[in-house]
Amino acid sequence: MDNLFTRSLEHTLEREAPLAERMRPTTLDEFEEQAAVVGRGTPLRRAIEADQLRSIILWGPPGTGKTTLARIIARMTRAHFASLNAVMAGVNDIRRVVQEARDRRAYYGQKTILFIDEIHRFNKAQQDALLPSVENGLITLIGSTTENPMFTVNRPLLSRSQLYRLEPLSDEAIYRILRRALADKERGLGEYRVEIEPEAMRHFVRAAGGDARAALNFLEMAVLTTPPGEEGVRRINLAVAEQASGRQVLKYDREDEHYDVVSAFIKSMRGSDPQATVYWLARLIYAGEDPAFICRRMMIHAAEDVGLADPRALLVATAAAQAVERVGLPEARIIMAEAALYIARAPKSNSVIRAIDRAMAVVEKERPHPVPVHLRDASYPGAAALGHGKGYKYPHDYPGHYVPQQYLPPELAGRIFYEPSGEGEEKE
Repeated sequence: MDNLFTRSLEHTLEREAPLAERMRPTTLDEFEEQAAVVGRGTPLRRAIEADQLRSIILWGPPGTGKTTLARIIARMTRAHFASLNAVMAGVNDIRRVVQEARDRRAYYGQKTILFIDEIHRFNKAQQDALLPSVENGLITLIGSTTENPMFTVNRPLLSRSQLYRLEPLSDEAIYRILRRALADKERGLGEYRVEIEPEAMRHFVRAAGGDARAALNFLEMAVLTTPPGEEGVRRINLAVAEQASGRQVLKYDREDEHYDVVSAFIKSMRGSDPQATVYWLARLIYAGEDPAFICRRMMIHAAEDVGLADPRALLVATAAAQAVERVGLPEARIIMAEAALYIARAPKSNSVIRAIDRAMAVVEKERPHPVPVHLRDASYPGAAALGHGKGYKYPHDYPGHYVPQQYLPPELAGRIFYEPSGEGEEKE
């Protein structure tokens, strides 16, 4: 009786599960894209099909198939498949799974695969508790994470696992997923009569941003909340699609996408591409990045990559930082855009950073050379008796306010640190 009740409950939960859950692929052939990871002939696919999987970390944005791939492996493997969610599990849960795996290996000779969803949420102690069992092969680990594992997974654990990165799905893949969901009468929305305008479908795809789960959630919300017309047809237009999808939430986090978007912003300014510059700036602002951080990056970039080819770039960036602090968002976006576009359009020279880095390298690697006597401070009593300042030529006493004079220590005479680039104002 209990088993009958349990099966009935499971069946009900499956039918009432969200569309994205019901439409999960169940085989590798149904798995959308990610050909570089699980395409035919890839090492990971061969390992899965041969049931010879080793520990892996699946890293990628939401909705790219990390959990789905783990479930497909669970269906295909002869090993016992256990799973933990890092949000809910603790060290005691890990120890329980490890002990059960040890007993299973000892009594039945069966291997254990442990799937840990959101493994980046495990702290160091929790990850360390996994390490011995992963290292000796008692447990084959499948970890999934939306955050860069280089920052969030312990190095020892990462070094014992193969890392695979899953990319956002293409628009074409999202279209295929949505069409399957509309046609599938068992798991999808095929029992409904639905007509979707092309503009509405394009909006679902665009708003999903490569996230299959988000796309299916948008579609399900639109279909279920749209009453059928007289013919029993639910018609989804662009207005309905926009209401169902809401405001887009960017896939952006402090440890992963943060660094990639900032890097793209800086490289676009360095590459003198104003269109890309303002796009990546908009991504940073939309994702809620601290305006003070953006302004600091622009000030650094103005000195590092524009430099003396246009010294005003640093002035513009500094003025923008002060103005942004006083004005605040949303108007501050205009100020940041002006500074970023000025820097992107300015002539480029990295002679300043090359000069200071060369000088720093000499200071670091060579012994500190004494200050030449004629350059030493002669302002205090007794300095003259020591010869300080003797032979110094005061430039303002000479025509043009310049006189040739050795300013470097004799040991560094002739050493070149600063070389003008010949760009912009450095041509002077």
